[in-house]
Amino acid sequence: MIRPWLNRMRRRLAHALLHRTVFGERSQGRWLPHTRIAPSCCIEHEDRLVLGDHVYIGVLNFIEASAGVTIDEGVQITHHVSIVTHSSHRAQRLLGRRYVHWQGDRPAWVAAPVHIGAYSFIGPHSLIEAGSRLGRGTIVRAGSVVRGEFPDHAVLEGRPAQVVGDARQADERWLERHPELREAYRAWAVRASDDEA
Repeated sequence: MIRPWLNRMRRRLAHALLHRTVFGERSQGRWLPHTRIAPSCCIEHEDRLVLGDHVYIGVLNFIEASAGVTIDEGVQITHHVSIVTHSSHRAQRLLGRRYVHWQGDRPAWVAAPVHIGAYSFIGPHSLIEAGSRLGRGTIVRAGSVVRGEFPDHAVLEGRPAQVVGDARQADERWLERHPELREAYRAWAVRASDDEA
């Protein structure tokens, strides 16, 4: 009778102390009061991670930022997402034991920054590979493997990810129901160059 109660209390205490995501982060010396990063998120080379405010990075994500990662304002990264800026497996296979002591550039080494545009959404179990650049308002559907450059408002899906839609179509349906939100949406979704066109 007491064991189930103790187990529930243990889980609640662990959750409160170890898994509680709270507001407020720092990035590149700037205070981001509305950004949240789950404690279980693993970030390597955090000094090369540039965050905007209003970012959410959920539980059990991996961000490897050795070549630089920029996550703009309002981006949501769900869970079990990997963002990597380098790939060493080919170089290690080619060099074998010489890999560790190799002087200079390693053959077949891949390294490039990643940029995720404002108010994008990265679905669970996705991979964002080195050199990827996602435009503003991009939606990456669950389980996608993303490599390359994609335009604003792209809906990406697949392995490898391809553009399968435009997020503005669904956004427009919601904005028709809530016209009072158009100004807030337009503030991030429309570039000055779009207005001039």
